[in-house]
Amino acid sequence: MDKLKRLPVGIEGFAEIQENNFYYVDKTNLIRDLLHNWGKVNLFTRPRRFGKSLNINMLKCFFEIGCDRTLFEGLNIMLEKELCDSYMGKFPVIMISLKGAGGMNFDDAKAMICSVIGNEALRFQFLYESPALSDIEKKQYRALINIDETGRFTMSTEVLVSALFTLSRLLFKHYGQKTIILIDEYDVPLDKAFQGNFYEPMVKLIRDIFIQALKGNEYLLFSVLTGCLRISKESIFTGLNNPKIFSVTSSRFSEYFGFSDEEVKELLTYFDLSDHYETIRAWYDGYRFGHTDVYCPWDVLSYCDDLLAERDIAPANYWSNTSDNSIIRHFIEKAGRQTKDELEELIAGNPVEKELHQELTYGELYDSIDNLWSVLFTTGYLTSRGRTENGLYRLAIPNREIRSIFVSQIKAWFHEATRKDNAALAAFCTAFQTGDAAFIEEQMNRYLASMISIRDAYVRKSLRENFYHGVLLGLLRFREDWSISSNTESGDGFSDILITIPLARTGILIELKYADNNSLDACCATALRQIKNRRYDAVFEDNEITKVFRYGIAFRKKICRVVQA
Repeated sequence: MDKLKRLPVGIEGFAEIQENNFYYVDKTNLIRDLLHNWGKVNLFTRPRRFGKSLNINMLKCFFEIGCDRTLFEGLNIMLEKELCDSYMGKFPVIMISLKGAGGMNFDDAKAMICSVIGNEALRFQFLYESPALSDIEKKQYRALINIDETGRFTMSTEVLVSALFTLSRLLFKHYGQKTIILIDEYDVPLDKAFQGNFYEPMVKLIRDIFIQALKGNEYLLFSVLTGCLRISKESIFTGLNNPKIFSVTSSRFSEYFGFSDEEVKELLTYFDLSDHYETIRAWYDGYRFGHTDVYCPWDVLSYCDDLLAERDIAPANYWSNTSDNSIIRHFIEKAGRQTKDELEELIAGNPVEKELHQELTYGELYDSIDNLWSVLFTTGYLTSRGRTENGLYRLAIPNREIRSIFVSQIKAWFHEATRKDNAALAAFCTAFQTGDAAFIEEQMNRYLASMISIRDAYVRKSLRENFYHGVLLGLLRFREDWSISSNTESGDGFSDILITIPLARTGILIELKYADNNSLDACCATALRQIKNRRYDAVFEDNEITKVFRYGIAFRKKICRVVQA
């Protein structure tokens, strides 16, 4: 029996996957379609974790002189015999990733870009001895790999700006073949520079490098760039002759980034995980690139890897753990009442109609709420469910994972907002200790009116209760001198929220209900009966608690009812 392949979680090297018996979802027909739809400069924009880096690496392995043909045995591209004979292993390839090219300031970021390009140039040390190069050209090559006494690559700005062009020219002179340039995560230095307040000099540096390498470069066969955002041509791609841009709305090449439903089913069958298909579809499917529906590969692989170790493990937010999700926080902070209402519709599973601006500069990203809608779309927090007759996009949250990210960010924002008025929050908490149900209800309704409510027709009522449970728990934890526990075993069950105030010898029991189609009063009565019938207050019997308050609280959308026993 053949040894079961391993899952390539976090592996972006095509050769490493193929050489080490990792499972590979075949995307090699990207090569065929790229050659059949020729473009001198090709830009693919996709959210993070959708296979951009692996595809770039796969292109390098296919085209580069010295290609190991065995890496592609059994893959789709090998069926294109004429194409393989003409292109496979025929060209010098320059491949750089700017993923790590950040820095606290411009000089540090520039040094990192020098390092990225310098290390790539080091792969071609045979140029030192190439009989096809003149002494002057060999000197130019040495300037690309010059290292100072600290081991850092040092290039003047002039050398750095022309480095990719120079390297492509030298490789052409050596091989007599035009060069392919592959640039992964081209926009990361711009993002870091924007955050670090040195955006303008970084834009100029990247623009100058691109103009030299990609505009009118007679030694260039073609280039492929990837990134998350489609940065305005006016800021980066100035002067390039009609670069082909394939964004998340483009139908061409849409099947090569992300896993299709069929590919996920094949993967699950191979690893005997087909019984988890519906869970994986609900949590990690739902993205639409062009007219193609896809799953996030990173999530599928990560969850399947966990399932192989623990068959009943719950799905997790793998995608969110690779970013701070600050864009959602910016969005919530800028949201007015209309936008908050639209966000509530999204979380409820309904689409909203918006005009999108896919070409923005980083300086414009956070200028307006309209631009933020576009950024949420291009970065994968929202996806398209089609377009209206007048050209608006129907935007929706893709799946359960992304919805949970929105919910967690809304909770965090709400708790920060409420803590800006400590006096009101202190009074709210004190009301639980004094039995003032009317004040609790009044204040809770004020809080709910100011926040973004969570309504989801696609989840169980108990999960909707969990949201309000978390909100109330966050408010009560303002009192750091209280002992507060959640879902704690007490009596004959588990109480929702249990509070002990030792100095006051006071105990508080809170049971929450979501009033779906029932009345708020009826739900409160049910909650109080549950406290009594399951003897939740038994937990206080051995703790010298002399006073116990019992609350039944019911929620529906932005309405709250509080009843004390």
